[in-house]
Amino acid sequence: MPDPGSVPAVGADEGAARFVSGSILRHVVVMSGTGSVGLMAIFAVDLLSLFYVSKLGDPSLTAAVGFASIVQFFAIAINIGLMIAAGALVSRAIGSGDRAGARRLATSITMHGLVASGLLALLLLAGLDPLLRAIGAEGHTLEVAKRYLWISLPSNLLLGPGMLFTGLLRAVGAAREAMSVTLGGAVVTVFVDPLLIFAAGLGVDGAALAVCIARVTFVAIGLTYVRRRRLLEAPGLARVVADLPEVTRIALPAVLTNLAPSVASAFVAHALSGYGPQAIAGNVVIERLAPVAFCGLFAMSGSIGPILGQNWGAGRFDRMRGVLRQGALVSALYILSVWLLLALARGPLARAFELTGTAADLFGFFCLASGPIWFFNGLLFLSNASFNNLGFPFLSTLLNWGRATLGTMPPALLGAAWYGPPGVIAGTGFGSVAFGLTGLVLAFRTIGRLERRRTPGATLDPEVAAAGEPVPTAPSSGMRP
Repeated sequence: MPDPGSVPAVGADEGAARFVSGSILRHVVVMSGTGSVGLMAIFAVDLLSLFYVSKLGDPSLTAAVGFASIVQFFAIAINIGLMIAAGALVSRAIGSGDRAGARRLATSITMHGLVASGLLALLLLAGLDPLLRAIGAEGHTLEVAKRYLWISLPSNLLLGPGMLFTGLLRAVGAAREAMSVTLGGAVVTVFVDPLLIFAAGLGVDGAALAVCIARVTFVAIGLTYVRRRRLLEAPGLARVVADLPEVTRIALPAVLTNLAPSVASAFVAHALSGYGPQAIAGNVVIERLAPVAFCGLFAMSGSIGPILGQNWGAGRFDRMRGVLRQGALVSALYILSVWLLLALARGPLARAFELTGTAADLFGFFCLASGPIWFFNGLLFLSNASFNNLGFPFLSTLLNWGRATLGTMPPALLGAAWYGPPGVIAGTGFGSVAFGLTGLVLAFRTIGRLERRRTPGATLDPEVAAAGEPVPTAPSSGMRP
């Protein structure tokens, strides 16, 4: 899933403190709307690829791609953590006028990303069989999933730097170029997927190859823009090693936070695996459709960071509370619209993805129950964005892991025992309610405590605050909630 630290385009000349005045609702809507374009492209291509695989007419193949995707998500979570570190550190250097430092950090993080992406791909490939079996893959589905990952996982060596490049571009205010990187990979996939799957007769192997080709495009476009912006320099081993602790300090909590949803998805897949390939296939479609349908929530959680950061820097705590309130309002209206569309279109969508029997029933239940579940998920996203951008990232980590464990595992198991596959989905929904409300309450309390403990006259650099790193000019502004 996308994270809040990657979005703020701090350091852009035109972005200085423009969120401390004017309509908060307009700022939230505009930032979320523009941020959703790139995310929609990524998620929609994943869904389209699954659509093509579903047309092969074998639920076990759809299930295999789903299991493979869960493993891929672990790799993506690590990449996102490094991308967040890149955005925060480089934007801070740009904002302070240290362009040489920004280039040094960008180069170091790119080297870190290359090493981490390669090692991660090797580790996942080495443990592929037990990992897939642990989440429920077996028989023909297991073999297809393993083959898919042996083809696609090595390309994580390209995906890691490619994602880093988007974070670097946003850090210098090049949001349009960052969006073009994701759109470029998406466009290539749209055309290559059907050619390899159907025209070349490669089936699921063709879908895996299309992933590799898209990632080559992804990193090539990103590198072109990064070099045009002169963000990289010749790497030096001593500098790369010296920058590692600073990068780790930001990347580690982001990685831990983003791993939690992957663990929850793996557990849900395991819980449903006992009901056969059809239940797994239905869940795979749900996992791919939900990010497309609700991508506005992901975009909003990433877009409110600079709004909160600038108002924190300006001491406008009233507007910071307004950001949370307006964010919750926008979430509610957006989810209500999407929920209605899903409920009305659940039959045609199930037929489009060749879902029948248990798969169709599970998918239909999700469409009818998705509104409340995703509303409270949205509140948790909103809270996470607040904690990440106000200097308390481990609160996000704590809440996300709480939801992935206590909020997912016990209620999903109880739901499965009482109601079968739909009960698994319903159980995870109860966890979303508890942690979504808890997160929002803590977010308001965090703002309140920052306000009470801030010494009169203490200020924060708005550009630094927007990067998610609190740098107090008076001791009291760095208090923990």
